[in-house]
Amino acid sequence: MDFWFSEIQTQNVKLSIRVNQQLYSGKSEFQRIDVFESPEFGRFLVLDGFLMLTERDEFIYHEMITHIPMAVHPDVKKVLVIGAGDGGVLRELCQYPEIVSIDMVEIDPMVVEVCKKYLPQTACCFDDARLNLYYEDGLRFVRSKEDVYDLIIVDSTDPFGPGEGLFTKEFYGNCFMALNQNGIMVNQHESPFYEADALACQRVHKRIVETFPISRVYQANIPTYPSGHWLFGFASKTYHPLKHLDENRWNKRGISCGYYTTTLHKGAFYLPAYVEQLLRDVEHIKNEKVR
Repeated sequence: MDFWFSEIQTQNVKLSIRVNQQLYSGKSEFQRIDVFESPEFGRFLVLDGFLMLTERDEFIYHEMITHIPMAVHPDVKKVLVIGAGDGGVLRELCQYPEIVSIDMVEIDPMVVEVCKKYLPQTACCFDDARLNLYYEDGLRFVRSKEDVYDLIIVDSTDPFGPGEGLFTKEFYGNCFMALNQNGIMVNQHESPFYEADALACQRVHKRIVETFPISRVYQANIPTYPSGHWLFGFASKTYHPLKHLDENRWNKRGISCGYYTTTLHKGAFYLPAYVEQLLRDVEHIKNEKVR
């Protein structure tokens, strides 16, 4: 008998992946956690029925949410990561020796422990000496911070359940205060393709635009995420993601990536017309060639 995992992406669309075996199933204080193994995507993590990552394509998400800001900001010393219990963002950050400290705030300790055991490909840097791991609510944590961080990466789940508070105007305002004068915030921005996801994307973008003087959106193709077309937000007090990209500086690092390049970096900010219109509706920007 064939076994399949299916994620309902809309009322009319679902993604199904053939499963070899279920490696873990448990319920934490916050959510149900499942880990499956599949012949096509390797092991994959599911929270409350929603696919979070697969071994096959997780590198795309984690490289694009991490290396984009690191190739722009010239001097990142202190980083705050909110969410990211799978460890993928941490893995990418740990390739930068100039980073002095990484504060990581994850609400659910069980996610971290499960990923350490079953997804070591991503959860491989939790022993880095620069990491300070806090198991608490990210919204509450960031309220007490002011002028601390060079970079904040918001690797949240979807805008409901445990991650709901990480999509509010209050949260983005608190992130703005927690960043120093040259700080950058990057967040996962949802998908623009299906109607309900597009509305969520607009709400998030509107709140960020109202908070940060520089706010741009970029894209990546992630096969197992809804529609395969995924957006990220780049928000900053000072740095523009294209004008301040230093290709030579980043390329000299010799970081090996499977998806990110500095050429792709530039292209990722040139968005399809339907996404431009989606964002323009909340930005009130009519004529802008480069986002």
